[in-house]
Amino acid sequence: MKQFTANPSKPDQSLRACLMCLALAAGLFALCPGAFAQTDEIQVYDGAIAAPGVINLTLHDNFTPDGQKTPAFPGGLIPDKSWNGAAEWAYGVTDWLEAGLYLPLYSIYSKGRGPTINGGKLRLLFAEPHADDRTFVYAVNFEFSYNARHWDPRRYTSEIRPIFGLQLHPWDIIVNPILDNSYLGGFKNLDFAPCARIAYNLSPKWAVAVEEYSDAGPLKDFLPTDEESHELWGVFDHSAKFANIEAGIGFGLTSASDKVTLKLMLSRDLHTPARQSSNQ
Repeated sequence: MKQFTANPSKPDQSLRACLMCLALAAGLFALCPGAFAQTDEIQVYDGAIAAPGVINLTLHDNFTPDGQKTPAFPGGLIPDKSWNGAAEWAYGVTDWLEAGLYLPLYSIYSKGRGPTINGGKLRLLFAEPHADDRTFVYAVNFEFSYNARHWDPRRYTSEIRPIFGLQLHPWDIIVNPILDNSYLGGFKNLDFAPCARIAYNLSPKWAVAVEEYSDAGPLKDFLPTDEESHELWGVFDHSAKFANIEAGIGFGLTSASDKVTLKLMLSRDLHTPARQSSNQ
């Protein structure tokens, strides 16, 4: 688990960052509308990246014991009782760039289908160097997806994920005002799907958090109330010897939401350059 320290040489900047993050977090928690469907990754990004030369593997698994009983589109997967996930391979290119590959995206089980391969994704995460050591962090992530027809009706989609955060030990406030792109209809048709996280670090190895995920629909016309979805999550993080662990349970707060969803993420560095290993 990361340690966060403030920068006492820039009090005005820290104050501005605090006010900005609090305002963004409040705005996201107030928005709440959305059409959240099953996904391969349920995570709020904090701007941290792998060090140069490091290869990391994260396994994402999400199970929906009580979800929507019909698919989000004709021929799609049924969320109820589905178990979806992804293997995320990451490589630290520089101290400000991480490249990632999600392969495969998969479902271990979904009603009427059984195991399926759902596609793959490429990711580029541009971050402020050494974000773990800063009070205010900012970054942006770009993802480019190839989707199976049962996973998304559009074969090619992408994601633009700005990342803003305040890391003031022991509290973290992180917001990701995500824009999903289906390459249809231009800018006004981008889908606004923000998420946010407020965490308390109990120790260098343990943290607890509240996360919120929503989807307001296209920028040109947010979804009507009866199509809104809002999920509120309780999450814990633990840095163990064998892996970093994040797990949580989410509850849908509207009729269009999955009622209960579980997530588990296991992350481990597979390769560290010799010069870094000798310094650890």
